[in-house]
Amino acid sequence: MGADRKSTFKTPPTAITDKLLSQEARRVKALDEQKRRRAQRVDSSRHLDAFADLTLGPSDDELEGDESKVLREPLSDYAKLLTDDSTRSMESASIAPSEASSTNSNRKRKQRRKKTKNQQSKWADRCMYAELLELKDDNTWESIEGEESEETLDGLPRDLEGGWVAVAPVPVGKRCLAITHQSTGVVGTNPNTALRSRLLGKMLIPRFPSALPPLTVIDCILDPQWRDNGIIHVLDVIKWKGQDVGDCETPFRFWWRDMRLAELPKYPPPSSAKHSFTFGLNSMGSANGSSSSVNPLAADPDQYRFPYPTTFVPVPYHIDTTLPALSSVVIPSARLARQVVVDIPSISHVPRATEQEAPMDLDARAGTGTVLPVHLTNPVAVSIQPDGLLLYVARASYEPGLSPLSCWVPNRAEEDARSMQSSLMGEISSPLELFERRVYSTDWSGAV
Repeated sequence: MGADRKSTFKTPPTAITDKLLSQEARRVKALDEQKRRRAQRVDSSRHLDAFADLTLGPSDDELEGDESKVLREPLSDYAKLLTDDSTRSMESASIAPSEASSTNSNRKRKQRRKKTKNQQSKWADRCMYAELLELKDDNTWESIEGEESEETLDGLPRDLEGGWVAVAPVPVGKRCLAITHQSTGVVGTNPNTALRSRLLGKMLIPRFPSALPPLTVIDCILDPQWRDNGIIHVLDVIKWKGQDVGDCETPFRFWWRDMRLAELPKYPPPSSAKHSFTFGLNSMGSANGSSSSVNPLAADPDQYRFPYPTTFVPVPYHIDTTLPALSSVVIPSARLARQVVVDIPSISHVPRATEQEAPMDLDARAGTGTVLPVHLTNPVAVSIQPDGLLLYVARASYEPGLSPLSCWVPNRAEEDARSMQSSLMGEISSPLELFERRVYSTDWSGAV
């Protein structure tokens, strides 16, 4: 009795045989809401409300009839109005500037206190966070008195073969937003890029230079080994050079992402000695609040450590989501590690020339007989560990927050959900395996 109650409590919402609570119903509702908002934006850009109250005005005959009605009033009445306004302006100007400044400063202080108490970052919860694809058990979704449910009996959407876009393999890492700002100076050398966390919108690492254009916002995954490979994975594009790309459909956004990232110039890797962070960093590069200076080369002087991410790698996407393509290409790629070639500098220590040997060398002022690190870039194949598979509705635009328009199929089960999945899946150990079994066994003629 207790086990049944516990399994029922942990069952997802779509395990209830109510079509209004199904994931497909919420997906259709979200699509309709996006269409309504898009139509409102188009109407507002046309300024239709401004033309609603416009009239053609009086005709010529009406204007001729009104010529005899001329207002004949003395100018003294208008002069009184002008004097009243002038006296009022003089009275307002006679107020002591010290009193006005003190009142303004007090108001500003109160406003600042209110803002600091309830201040929230504008980048908080701005990522499109996918819902877990709710794959149902064989006996969970049954026809109710001959009525068909919103989804197929196996939990796969009916339009999976033509209305979705697959993203695989999704790499392991920390979800974040990469935001570029307007900055002066040379592109690639001036710090213009900030990484914001997905949930709270806080800074993960200090601002760093990148080849991204200004006024760009992209959805990214920070690689856990970015200090060794300098990789940050680009998942989606929200804004590019101030142009809102998030309103476009999914295939166009991914195509735009790959084309624009391929056009970015490549800059040489930075010198890690110049860019040492002034606070402690954990394995993901987030600040822990300490003020001690950390040298990236302190751990291993012979190994180059990236001070900030330098390589933006797009996550592969698949337009073809037919069942044969899912079985042969998409699902296997979601399991296998991906190889990415990155230019990583290798540090070799060379003795410094003396002042006699190199009198014009400006670096010789530091002393003679010292050792200089020389960075030689070498192409290295980096292994990217997979985390699962993402499914996007092809007709949907980018929607911040948790959305049913994007579904997540991880290749491993969470620790706190393994007991529930073992009861629902039997011997299946991960949602990706259950998804693969559904794809193999699905017959789109109506039988499962």
